[in-house]
Amino acid sequence: MASRTGDLVSSVQPAHQLDIDALFRYLSVHISGFPASPSKFSVSQFGHGQSNPTFLIEVGSGAAVKRYVLRKKPPGKLLQSAHAVDREFQVLRALGDNTLVQVPKVFCMCDDPSVIGTAFYIMEFLEGRIFIDPKLPGMAPERRRAIYRATAKALASIHSADVDMIGLGKYGLRDNYCKRQIERWAKQYVACTAEGKPPAYPKMFELIDWLRQNIPREDSSGTTAGLVHGDFRIDNLVFHPIEDRVIGILDWELSTLGNQMSDVAYTCMPYLVAIGQKEKQIGQGFELAGIPEGIPSLPDFLADYCSAAGKPWPAAEWKFYIAFAMFRGASIYTGVYSRWLMGNASGGDRAQYVGSQANGLIDFALSFIARKSVLPAIPPFGYPQKFGNGNKIHGISEENGRFVPSERVLGLRNKLIKFMEDHIYPMEKEFYKLAQSDSRWTIHPEEERLKELAKKEGLWNLFIPFDSASRARRLIVDGGKQAISENGTDLLLGAGLSNLEYGYLCEIMGRSVWAPQVFNCGAPDTGNMEVLLRYGNKEQLHEWLVPLLEGKIRSGFAMTEPQVASSDATNIECSIKRQGNSYIVNGNKWWTSGAMDPRCRVLIVMGKTDFSAAKHKQQSMILVDVQTPGVHIKRPLMVFGFDDAPHGHAEVSFKNVCVPANNILLGEGRGFEIAQGRLGPGRLHHCMRLIGAAERGMQMMAQRALSRKVFGKFIAEQGSFLADVAKCRIELERTRLLVLEAADQLDRLGNKTARGIIAMAKVAAPNMALMVLDMAMQVHGAAGLSSDTVLAHLWATARTLRIADGPDEVHLGTIAKLELQRAKL
Repeated sequence: MASRTGDLVSSVQPAHQLDIDALFRYLSVHISGFPASPSKFSVSQFGHGQSNPTFLIEVGSGAAVKRYVLRKKPPGKLLQSAHAVDREFQVLRALGDNTLVQVPKVFCMCDDPSVIGTAFYIMEFLEGRIFIDPKLPGMAPERRRAIYRATAKALASIHSADVDMIGLGKYGLRDNYCKRQIERWAKQYVACTAEGKPPAYPKMFELIDWLRQNIPREDSSGTTAGLVHGDFRIDNLVFHPIEDRVIGILDWELSTLGNQMSDVAYTCMPYLVAIGQKEKQIGQGFELAGIPEGIPSLPDFLADYCSAAGKPWPAAEWKFYIAFAMFRGASIYTGVYSRWLMGNASGGDRAQYVGSQANGLIDFALSFIARKSVLPAIPPFGYPQKFGNGNKIHGISEENGRFVPSERVLGLRNKLIKFMEDHIYPMEKEFYKLAQSDSRWTIHPEEERLKELAKKEGLWNLFIPFDSASRARRLIVDGGKQAISENGTDLLLGAGLSNLEYGYLCEIMGRSVWAPQVFNCGAPDTGNMEVLLRYGNKEQLHEWLVPLLEGKIRSGFAMTEPQVASSDATNIECSIKRQGNSYIVNGNKWWTSGAMDPRCRVLIVMGKTDFSAAKHKQQSMILVDVQTPGVHIKRPLMVFGFDDAPHGHAEVSFKNVCVPANNILLGEGRGFEIAQGRLGPGRLHHCMRLIGAAERGMQMMAQRALSRKVFGKFIAEQGSFLADVAKCRIELERTRLLVLEAADQLDRLGNKTARGIIAMAKVAAPNMALMVLDMAMQVHGAAGLSSDTVLAHLWATARTLRIADGPDEVHLGTIAKLELQRAKL
């Protein structure tokens, strides 16, 4: 079973006593919100761990108690460069402020040894669970699997951090990490076994010689380089109190930049050796002693990590990395034992056993080296055979498959999936709760916080095609390379992706109705920003596009009218008449999505500037500030009972609305041209999102079928279900390929040439999503029709897009005409 973090403390050991009064005075000054005159201020010591002494601080009055964690250097003479708590503080702050890696928040760093005797820092206390025993005794098998999967994902999150972007680019040397580590730990091993200390074990020097001669080439090239935790193992993770997910990664004393495979091998040590709390020798790991039910095999765990981190399968160099991990562990244990003999080991009496355990690790490392085979040449069945280089995904190779995302896109995709799992899905019920309350036309504060996190992760404005970004950059900054945002980044213009590349990412966002807006990739803003990116002038870009790119405002697109069939844009009746230096807008619009949002500041309105011009030259588009007198947001419109608050779909009237003449887009009579131009990327995004919505439905359907019984059997065992779910998967996969093909043609051939395949995608995607989601609702029974699941809302959205994104009949007409044209050639 797990130990609660608060249960791992005891009284402060005699060698680690602190000046409580001096500590209180320091914290009162340096921690914001620290209780000024508490009735309680106590310090206890965490017994878990053998490294830097760690203490729990409890301060407050009555039931209102705040908890903090203090981490400091051990007392006494220390090895050079060891126990650098300032580096721990640096890496925790960088990760906590700039990434989604789950680390405790840090408050302050004290370099003044006069306060409590050594340097220290203060971080938040995480109320959760720590699994001391990697066998996870007392846990159900399925929870063991979830815990190990969460562990692999946590390690992958560390290794995915962009150290240059978060200020850790000089945190260490990236190349020759293992080579330098071998020399460092060999030197420290000698120092810990010098005269008057525990004797050296001769076999250690045999191991050191082998390691020096077998360092992988990738170590010197830096291809496996990045942020390294240095002591990553399951008992250095804090899990949520009741959920099987990591909420904190602890003990960063050995962190640096270097070869990340050293972390991976060290994490896998329980599979190979067992190190108990009181045993004098190490025992057999899972591989020999038997893997507890539910815990994945070593290859399965390794595949989970490689898949999440985008790393290649490490079979060729695995022997070295495991031996290296054993060597380093033996060096660390010898140092702990040396400190125990001197009386300053933070682990207390438990440290007396680690000397013999260090020798056991050396013996095991040498026996491991002697093995003929240590890891399968390829990953387990069901995993891609190569990771991290784009060569394999869903069993399609780069040589034989067209639609294989690059390593960069895979990295963004993994970030998106993690963000969705960590932040979007857990908040969906809260978003719905507000959307159904009397305050539903307000913004949930968590949404703005998540938007800032998305920016920090580089998951912002990913929809912007690189060609559109290039045009906007030229206009906004006069061709210069300086950033257009205040924070000195150029992320406002996206990641420079193609439409095909964005398709792999947009699909992930489509799994939740709330996700796209968090990444500033939601409709109609994407389509409106696309219009401005392609057709806006410099002044329009500065006034409206930049705030939209920054996420400070939102927008609406006003074309559909209640009096006419607006699928034919030539039918619209809204008038836009020139009057001096202004245009006067009169008309009624409805289904203006986004106009109800309190952040909505601008509408792109389509109307007619010349009713007597040629049929397709009558229409114009103009930018209208919603705060202009005469703009009246009349009411929200319901979609199968959903009003989609706080976004909404509004009926809007324009009565003598006076708009500056320079708000016209591209010029009078160019509205139809703009409308056709934006029918490409922006509208194809709906198809991409529908793929994600269908995947969410498939996932929920399968989980329900595997957990619910009817007439004595699980739904998943019913023949009719098996046939139906297979048909759903077939429809989903072929629709995904159609959407990717449309995106690819859009990139290579342009909107006009690709209009046929885009029309096919617009027909196929919503119909496929409706089929899958309908099946998912059927499997859920009455629950599937309710608002207790997301299925009904996803279904309503998919059904709406068969009209809102242009009726099926219009798209089918386009497809048929193109087919007949080809027949005439």
